[in-house]
Amino acid sequence: MMQHVATVAFEGIEARAVDVQVQVVPGLPNFIIVGLPDKAVSEARERVRAALTASGLALPARRIIVNLAPADLPKEGSHYDLPIALGLMATIGAIPHDALAGFTVLGELGLDGSLAPVAGVLPAAIGANTRDEGLICPAVCGSEAAWASPDIQIIAAQSLIQIANHFKGTQVLSRPQPKVQTRENSLLDLKDIKGQESAKRALEIAAAGGHHLLMMGSPGSGKSMLAARLPSILPSLSPAELLEVSMIASVAGEIRDGALTARRPFRAPHHSASMAALTGGGLRARPGEISLAHQGVLFLDELPEFDPRVLDSLRAPLENGEVAVSRANHRVTYPARFMLVAAMNPCRCGHAFEPGFSCKRGRIDRCTSDYQTRISGPLMDRIDLRIEVPPVTAADLILPPPSEGSAEVAARVAVARDIQTARYAATGLPGTHTNASAPASVLETVAQPDAQGLALLKDAAETMRLSARGYHRILRVARTLADLDRAERIGRLHLAEALSYRALADEVRNAA
Repeated sequence: MMQHVATVAFEGIEARAVDVQVQVVPGLPNFIIVGLPDKAVSEARERVRAALTASGLALPARRIIVNLAPADLPKEGSHYDLPIALGLMATIGAIPHDALAGFTVLGELGLDGSLAPVAGVLPAAIGANTRDEGLICPAVCGSEAAWASPDIQIIAAQSLIQIANHFKGTQVLSRPQPKVQTRENSLLDLKDIKGQESAKRALEIAAAGGHHLLMMGSPGSGKSMLAARLPSILPSLSPAELLEVSMIASVAGEIRDGALTARRPFRAPHHSASMAALTGGGLRARPGEISLAHQGVLFLDELPEFDPRVLDSLRAPLENGEVAVSRANHRVTYPARFMLVAAMNPCRCGHAFEPGFSCKRGRIDRCTSDYQTRISGPLMDRIDLRIEVPPVTAADLILPPPSEGSAEVAARVAVARDIQTARYAATGLPGTHTNASAPASVLETVAQPDAQGLALLKDAAETMRLSARGYHRILRVARTLADLDRAERIGRLHLAEALSYRALADEVRNAA
């Protein structure tokens, strides 16, 4: 007799159905797992054997064959332990034969029969709900699975014995409830930063329109402090965004105790990060930092210190909002629509912008050119806002804290984002919520300047030699500035300010 148990295999954030077929036949005692299992799946034999023994069950002295169908799909991870164990229990009569019908099962087993948390429970639960199936998972992951649907049946147990008792009717496992991380009051606030009013203005524009931002300044000028306070002015995730972000975090094993959070991600990898760590990859094609920063912020401090090939790998995701990880045996696509916020010094010593400074490496323009040209022109062209962050003087530090903090700025950002969401929903783009992600074809309608602004834009396009991408990005920034002012049309002042954030790029290009 053969027992069927449903589970899943992950391709990106998609959970593909897998049929675990367990058969016990006469023959020499043996335990075989087939169907392209990786090392973790192959080692499930010993975990299942020990867990069943600890639960008071013994494997029959027969030939046990476990087939993971479809056989040509690679099977990775430890979540196959529980479906294999429950399939064996149903085969030997420890639980009713039809008890597992209509359930998707995943979980890792301990040697004592306990269930350990696994990655990917949320996309597995969503996939099970679309197939009108319930879910059996570890108790720690139950709250995470409950977010898939209020109607899905979930059995979240702490051990194999609890599952067996539940099916026998001697113990009833209640359905877990969705859990939200308690939002701690952040100590990071824009009130902490004295001076740097122009940088705060650029930070507000970036948050309002989802624009990419580059800050260049001397060491200690406050670039990292500004970036760290960006999440405090960003709006919370919408329900659809929350589900998408949480699915990526679930596949990556980033969700703790099954609790989700509505706070936007903020990822700050070290400049020694490899290409696989940033864009995703490895043996199991895991999501990288840019996918974990989806709908949030990716902060790259000391930007020129990153490997140039790693930085150039961001060019396609910055345009498309997704990243494709290709390997010899499979290809996975992850969402990657993030705000890039970068910080850098003007030169190796970091003091090139300070008046009267004499560089020991030679001419200052040569020193800045060698350092800044580590960033390629195509990548620089994709950054909307480029600002210089001057050093903070002692006079600034003596001043009292500013009256306006993150709460006031966040209110203006929320209003601007609501305007953008309503605008693009009216134009038939309900999935577009920011000016930065709007298609170029729509900008001709929603970002049309007035007569004076159009004349200024034409002159600037010729003088600054703007590329087509740079032209559209200036329009996007100007549209955000108009939204912050609650203006219907883009005016000359909006375009002038948007163009000013492009001036630093020309300086860098001329230095090169």
